Amino acid sequence: MALTIYNTLTRLKETFQPLEPGKVKMYCCGVTVYDYCHLGHARSYIVWDTVRRYLEFSGYEVRYLQNFTDIDDKILNRAKSENTSMEEVSQKYIQAYFEDIRRLNVIDASEYPRVTENITPIHQLIAELERKDYAYAVNGDVYYKTENFSEYGKLSGKHLEDMQAGASGRVDLEDLSGKKKHKPSDFALWKAAKPGEPAWESPWGMGRPGWHIECSAMIRANLGETIDIHGGGGDLVFPHHENEIAQSEVVTGKPLANYWMHNGMVTVNGEKMSKSLGNFTTIRELLDRPIDPMVIRLFVLQAHYRKPLDFTEDAISSAQNAWETLKAGLLFRHQYGEQLGWKETNLNPKTELQNSQINSFQVAMDDDFNTPGGLAVLFELAKELRRNANLITHQGNTEIPSEQLKQMWQTLVTLAKVFGLEILSPAENKNPLEVISNEEILALIEQRQDARQNRNFALSDSIRNQLQAVGVNLIDQPNGKTRWHRK
Repeated sequence: MALTIYNTLTRLKETFQPLEPGKVKMYCCGVTVYDYCHLGHARSYIVWDTVRRYLEFSGYEVRYLQNFTDIDDKILNRAKSENTSMEEVSQKYIQAYFEDIRRLNVIDASEYPRVTENITPIHQLIAELERKDYAYAVNGDVYYKTENFSEYGKLSGKHLEDMQAGASGRVDLEDLSGKKKHKPSDFALWKAAKPGEPAWESPWGMGRPGWHIECSAMIRANLGETIDIHGGGGDLVFPHHENEIAQSEVVTGKPLANYWMHNGMVTVNGEKMSKSLGNFTTIRELLDRPIDPMVIRLFVLQAHYRKPLDFTEDAISSAQNAWETLKAGLLFRHQYGEQLGWKETNLNPKTELQNSQINSFQVAMDDDFNTPGGLAVLFELAKELRRNANLITHQGNTEIPSEQLKQMWQTLVTLAKVFGLEILSPAENKNPLEVISNEEILALIEQRQDARQNRNFALSDSIRNQLQAVGVNLIDQPNGKTRWHRK
């Protein structure tokens, strides 16, 4: 059975055919770094982590990018309230993102492009839109002409005449007055500088990017004109992803993404999560209760990614019980392997797996990443191992031959890893803080500066992540210089 994906653009399940055989280019909209990540973020990044893991399990080489929006009104407002800078707020919450999301066993993306490191590609894309008469400048601001793109609304199904200004919640009040925009549905590509705010030089004057242009420019600069999969939360279909399509496709004449995937929203006891309702929960608050991170992953994966997910104490309790069942299966070797004659030398990933269980798992996951169906296979294996564990405990033997039990255990471990469900030691949940000298830090920063000047953003991000992993935070300044400090 071939992998099929529900494509938001066509509203159909389609057979997955990558642009390049054996390789997948995948992009997911990342966080705006002004606060700690919440349950909605946890669901989204667990979902895309699982999609990536399954693609790799299926033999694909996946290049997965996830951006950081590190310039935004929300970041600037947080900086003002804390009497600090945009750079320091961004760096604080980028570091917090990694701390929280790694506890959930989410694998790092291949690259993490940042808006502030992609200003030149943003300028280039806006200039091309302007040349093609899809953009216009007004007093230092630049707007997209939505009426010029005949396919506008094809992702969301919305019509221009039904659209209101400010739908994204990221628009200045002055924009809503109608003094600048030609049409209410037009959206900002570049915003003129305001007093006291960070700004960059541009052909339209000092300013900063609009929200939507960021992802279009970063995808094009880092992955090319068309990618295989573009993921994000369902709340991003309109206006963010709709606007990405409008910006990118009129310039390239090609699809921005061949498959658009969107995960469902998270509610709390049936209500939208919000601070005003008092039901807003961050990832770190949840895990610090404490709750095993694997319980959260299991809770997320028990629902299909496109369906709504309701967070309740009963649901978490149910996921906790389910994890205990899986954990017992995963620990089977450690508890009974020696008694069954399993030697370390003959336990390895190449041990023959149970093909029938692998096939059942793939049938479920090939159907638009049906994780509940995939979990059913894991529980079947775990329950059989638990039953035999009880027989060993009470009778001293099993009904299933030792070699077959070893196959079952190896199959369970292999498939559970596709879902990121692993028993991690406390040490594996922490980032090792290796000793690094000031001289080594400065040398890496200089190497990163060279990479940025040469537009080698992959190397730039890699160096930043390398330093973060050993407890060194970098703060990029608007003047192009970089400050650093240890955690």
